[in-house]
Amino acid sequence: MFARYFTSAAVLALSAGAAVADYSLTILHTNDFHARFEPISKYDSGCSAEDNTEGKCFGGSARLVTAVNDARARSDNSILVDGGDQFQGTLFYTYYKGKLAAEMMNKLGYDAMTVGNHEFDDGPEVLAGFMDAVEFPVLMSNADVSQEPALAGKLPKSTVIEKNGEKIGLIGLTPLDTSELSSPGDNVIFTDPVDAVQGEVDKLTEEGVNKIIVLSHSGYNIDQKVAAETTGVDVIVGGHTNTLLSNTNDRAEGPYPTMVGNTAIVSAYAYGKFLGELNVTFNDAGEIVEAVGEPLLNDASVSEDSDTVARIMEAAKPLDEIRNKVVAEAAEAIDGARENCRTQECQMGNLVADAMLARVKDQGIQVALANGGGLRASIDAGEVTMGEVYTVLPFQNTLATFQVTGAVLKEALENAVLQYDDESKDGRFAQVSGMKFTITGSESTGNRISDVMIDMGSGFEPLDPEKTYGVVSNNFVRSGGDGYSMFRDAMNAYDFGPDLAEVVAEYLAEAGPYKPYLDGRITVK
Repeated sequence: MFARYFTSAAVLALSAGAAVADYSLTILHTNDFHARFEPISKYDSGCSAEDNTEGKCFGGSARLVTAVNDARARSDNSILVDGGDQFQGTLFYTYYKGKLAAEMMNKLGYDAMTVGNHEFDDGPEVLAGFMDAVEFPVLMSNADVSQEPALAGKLPKSTVIEKNGEKIGLIGLTPLDTSELSSPGDNVIFTDPVDAVQGEVDKLTEEGVNKIIVLSHSGYNIDQKVAAETTGVDVIVGGHTNTLLSNTNDRAEGPYPTMVGNTAIVSAYAYGKFLGELNVTFNDAGEIVEAVGEPLLNDASVSEDSDTVARIMEAAKPLDEIRNKVVAEAAEAIDGARENCRTQECQMGNLVADAMLARVKDQGIQVALANGGGLRASIDAGEVTMGEVYTVLPFQNTLATFQVTGAVLKEALENAVLQYDDESKDGRFAQVSGMKFTITGSESTGNRISDVMIDMGSGFEPLDPEKTYGVVSNNFVRSGGDGYSMFRDAMNAYDFGPDLAEVVAEYLAEAGPYKPYLDGRITVK
């Protein structure tokens, strides 16, 4: 399907010619930056100054400044937009919240961004403060914020900007399940993305705007659905699923752009590793006659802007004592890749779940459950710093202990694989300790989990629906995050245990050189 759409677009481009009224626009875009202001390693986590000097690192705000400036120099008409999730991911966010993101985005000269689910991680108030600090519109079409005092009247659904004499309509989209993924509170009501986009397209069209771009933090599948089920959308700049679209990279999930009908969809992975560059030509009617481009890799060949390097180094000073402290050693690299930890047993999942269970096992707890979405990076071999641990576990979650019946625990495991066949690979997938189970992805929803066994100390026993089990997770999951609403009414719940990152750091330290492993606790059929 992708190849057919892409070929059609190319043919259309060749046959259209260069009419006098044609309008060309370069759309530069990022998504899912997650506070990676400093360069990252191949594992998407921190990269040392030595490795950066040796050319082994990617991204960082200083490279992004250079990449954007170079791209603007290649085009006489460009915009820079973001697909959401600037917040969360490193100690920079933990310390500065949205302030440093606002500063860097203003420096880069963004024209607009959409709200990602992580923009709500510290509630609507922090998002509102960020919006006050940025010099561009922040958009979200598919939510009613009228009852939320921090956002009412200040979070537009769409906006119109003018470039080279032409009006361009921009619409924001946020995940429909943001209330499960983050902490927007009870006053923000999320709505269907297709209906929301079409409503804004119709409004913009009535205003005479015929070039419309959706900034969508909704995932590649939803982007294709929106493209197929709406009219009038020209380009969708994606985010949320960390999707790489490319015509040259063998890890790409589709072509760049992916054409669905007359709509061009683009996405540039995550963490500032790429800068998306889409060159679009519109005819006088606002229809795309050409859409070509490619994400640009921000590797060592892209120089770092010296002023930005200095500013990030200054911002990092309060963090250095914390994150540079060596807390443990890894005998081998510990895999925390998103595509693994959200679909199957993974090494980082085993580490974190084992650490959680070890901390509270003497409190009558049998089972640990960690949401895969809470694991944000891998750790390479050698010395492990506290900064690396915080990059893996950046959310400042605390240990939460509680009791549920076996029936509720089974319901929770079914929730973990509720969207198992969905490309979004959302964060609800469960990494566990003290238990093992089998996933049959081909089964219907609610019937995918079988052979659940619980380690009762003297050996594994089959899950008893009537029996009460002690569980440890984090406060986000215990309060219903990532769809775990069945835990909200758990018995004897205590959500205020130690910080999860500190628990894992201490567990790693006690382990000596930690050797990552898989032991078959999760079987996938």
